[in-house]
Amino acid sequence: MNDNTSKTGSVTRIEIEGEIATIVFNRPEKRNAMNDALVDELDQFFTKPPEGVAAVILRGEGGHFCSGLDLAEHEHREPVEGVFHSRNWHRVSELIEFGGLPVISVLTGAVIGGGLEIAASTHVRIAEPNVRFQLPEGRRGIFVGGGATVRVGRLIGADRMREMMLTGRNYGAEDGLRLGLAHYSVAEGEGLPLANKLARQIADNAPFSNYLMINTISRINDMSRSDGLFTESLAAAMSQTSDGAKEGLRAFLEKREPKFR
Repeated sequence: MNDNTSKTGSVTRIEIEGEIATIVFNRPEKRNAMNDALVDELDQFFTKPPEGVAAVILRGEGGHFCSGLDLAEHEHREPVEGVFHSRNWHRVSELIEFGGLPVISVLTGAVIGGGLEIAASTHVRIAEPNVRFQLPEGRRGIFVGGGATVRVGRLIGADRMREMMLTGRNYGAEDGLRLGLAHYSVAEGEGLPLANKLARQIADNAPFSNYLMINTISRINDMSRSDGLFTESLAAAMSQTSDGAKEGLRAFLEKREPKFR
């Protein structure tokens, strides 16, 4: 287990308390707009998470989660360079979604463009009342490039995402909850306490069960019905023969809480 530590990068701050790591987007003067440094620091963390971390919280400093691409730093790229740049965002988003660590996002203020793409790659999303979900790329003459067509499109449906982009419409917390952009809608200031509570709860699960839930369910959703059912059988068999399952059964028989770590 980690001692309590804090590490500051150029655009993020990482706080570790026991098994819970909190990554704070730390560009409040820019509403935590996304630049290459932010993607790089997320890459560094999720490529090699600190030892002992069992769950991660993402949040933004200064009242905003992430206001999307930092247009002030946006540079012209040739088409091939643009493809590689987008694909790097995709790679890092895949690390967040499928790296094996449960990730909870606390969504406040601007969750716009690339910020919504990051949020959509997390596993639990908590929205506070001032949140604003938006994909305004149409008003900027650009197109999403960080995975929104796959992740956001599957959360709310391709038809609704298309309308969202065409009109620049934004959604608040209650609409976000209704549509699937958020799992929880809470009062102001309650997002981080709930995130810590859920992170602690999830971190106490059997690690391999968490890994299977993170890596299996969305992939099964991409499969045919028969392939999905077969894959579910494989995952079930793997989990039921793991050390976590043995401890869970012992705890049930002994009428106590399981201790998976």
